[in-house]
Amino acid sequence: MAITGLIFALFVVGHMAGNLKLYLPNHDGAPALDVYGEYLRSLGEPLLPHGAFLWMFRIVLLACLVGHVYGAFALTARSKQSRGKFKRTNLMGGLDSFATKTMIVTGVVLLLFVIFHLLDLTIGAAPVASAAFEHGAVKANMLATFSRWPVTIVYVIAMCCLFLHLTHGIRLAASDLGITGRKWRQTFLVLAYIIPAVVCLGNIIMPLSVAFGWVS
Repeated sequence: MAITGLIFALFVVGHMAGNLKLYLPNHDGAPALDVYGEYLRSLGEPLLPHGAFLWMFRIVLLACLVGHVYGAFALTARSKQSRGKFKRTNLMGGLDSFATKTMIVTGVVLLLFVIFHLLDLTIGAAPVASAAFEHGAVKANMLATFSRWPVTIVYVIAMCCLFLHLTHGIRLAASDLGITGRKWRQTFLVLAYIIPAVVCLGNIIMPLSVAFGWVS
């Protein structure tokens, strides 16, 4: 579970960094984000068909997602069984305690959000996606979907859940991976707040900047 969690953590960082090309100027007349999207779809050519590598990558992520969800429920069931009737509460307090208590809730919210996100900006399925959705027009699709305030609010809420989920997940990964050195554990502790904060802010700024008309 720690491995799949770290894979997703690395993915969301890379995904956010790529989407920040929304703010870059056009490249040879085409939006930088569209050029980046076409680059991803062309990976593996000519050995692989156009877009094949990207879908293979998505399938790997889907397999990791299934394994992560299964591991989460299995770990929860095992924890309840070993704990019995005793219940420990507020051992860490504050944000740590809240992130721990809401781990399953934020996980479910994020799972639903992933489905929503795929229907919205990858598949373009109505009524989730904008009526103006066009395959390959990455920037135009983002502008169209984030011009709808309800959708923007959904993305903001999901990113807040991602912050909580990642914060606690990275902290747990240190223990699950057997990291015992004080310096390494302190490093993981710092990363457990920096990485989620950067990802959360980066992914929230994009829909809000479109919704407020700062990007066109």
